Amino acid sequence: MNELTISLKTDSKIPLYEQIYDYIKSNIRQGKIPCGEKLPSTRALSRHLDVSRSTVELAYEQLLSEGYLESEPCRGYFAARIENLYCLDVDKNPAGEENVRLPQTAGETPEQKKFHYDFTPNGVDVGSFPYQVWRKLSKDVLLDDRTELFRAGDTRGEEGFRRAICSYLYQARGVECAPDQIVIGAGNDYMLMLLCAILGTGKKLAFEDPAYMQAYRLFSCLSYETVPVPVDKNGMQVEALMLTDAEVAYVTPSHQYPTGAVMPVGRRQELLKWADGGEERYIIEDDYDSEFRYKGKPIPALQGMDARGKVIYLGTFSRSVAPAIRLSYMVLPPALLRKYEAKNRFIHSTVSKVDQRIMERFLEEGYYERHLNKTRALYKSRHDALIDALKPLSGICRISGEYAGVHLLLHFREDRKEEDLIRQAEEAGIRVYGLNDYRICQPARKEPVILLGYANLSEQEIREAAEILAECWGKM
Repeated sequence: MNELTISLKTDSKIPLYEQIYDYIKSNIRQGKIPCGEKLPSTRALSRHLDVSRSTVELAYEQLLSEGYLESEPCRGYFAARIENLYCLDVDKNPAGEENVRLPQTAGETPEQKKFHYDFTPNGVDVGSFPYQVWRKLSKDVLLDDRTELFRAGDTRGEEGFRRAICSYLYQARGVECAPDQIVIGAGNDYMLMLLCAILGTGKKLAFEDPAYMQAYRLFSCLSYETVPVPVDKNGMQVEALMLTDAEVAYVTPSHQYPTGAVMPVGRRQELLKWADGGEERYIIEDDYDSEFRYKGKPIPALQGMDARGKVIYLGTFSRSVAPAIRLSYMVLPPALLRKYEAKNRFIHSTVSKVDQRIMERFLEEGYYERHLNKTRALYKSRHDALIDALKPLSGICRISGEYAGVHLLLHFREDRKEEDLIRQAEEAGIRVYGLNDYRICQPARKEPVILLGYANLSEQEIREAAEILAECWGKM
């Protein structure tokens, strides 16, 4: 091959060497330049294209490094064999730019089905995030210009932040702890993995059924033996728990996820008594959605009733502020704190000191309390709008789990099927969620239950979607 006919665009933003590289690579991949074909020398091609020799050399060097060309001393450049090269599919988007399509993983769908309305129970209204306040605090923290912000800090998290959390938990949740008992991490998943390292292997964990499946899957993935314990209107059934040989119980007593049950004082005392029956028994209290309660006063945390050091308390700011914040914390009882100090203190906190400092000031300067009050009022309005909009369905279902959290449940008669209800809603462009997805064990007979979250939808969207659901479910 003596020459290559390449139409170079001198007015393009793409460098000339890259245009030459793209042309040769494309022709080799398409077989227009077959394997073993000799290419023009850099001198000949630069003269033919009227560009500098260094431009051509740069293109050839890139092709050599990627395996599209081979160089033989005293002979020149040749097209390489590319059958075994890993290639990405490339196409053009409407703007004429290249899109890279990664190979599809088994089990993935090319495109997720889109819904007009999504009643996800895990929603958070990010539109209410206090951008201006967060921007101001971020600027103030960085303007302090302290080099200490960028040094490795305390592995548990910054002391000031832990002290602020300690003060908030005592005032808002009745949690009794010292700053030294608090460990900071990026999200509940990390906190649970750290807790696994502290507890050690060989423990059997009891989970509420239905369960918070993320935690259940995580412990199962880490090879912990798990046992389901049924839930009633008061939360985990302690009598059923006593029939197991579990050493740790994972509970969400303030607002059981996903049923919304609130564990009363009597049941909490029974659970604490169970934990006190063994030296290595512990309760993991996930204080899920505890900030959002729309009737009566918030229920104090189970940890505040614990006089024997049996409760491990988990909390997060991801639900109340924004998911991307990824700020979670864990309060360790004294015995597990000693284990952590002895064996796991070397594991560093996964949250930057800058983010910890911003959230510390967000708490101390009263912004968090004001944000919670605003968000709570917003969610209550949506909660009330949803209950009002569901009145046309009162003849075929009943509501539970209301007045707390950001979702409620619809219970239908047993002659209905949960999958049919979900399918009918999907056909109408609405995504709803079935309780079966949260069950560890599937009972022989069960009523169909649908979860409807309202945090991500406006009041107008809630009314529109509920009207459609009433129409499609009413016809079944």
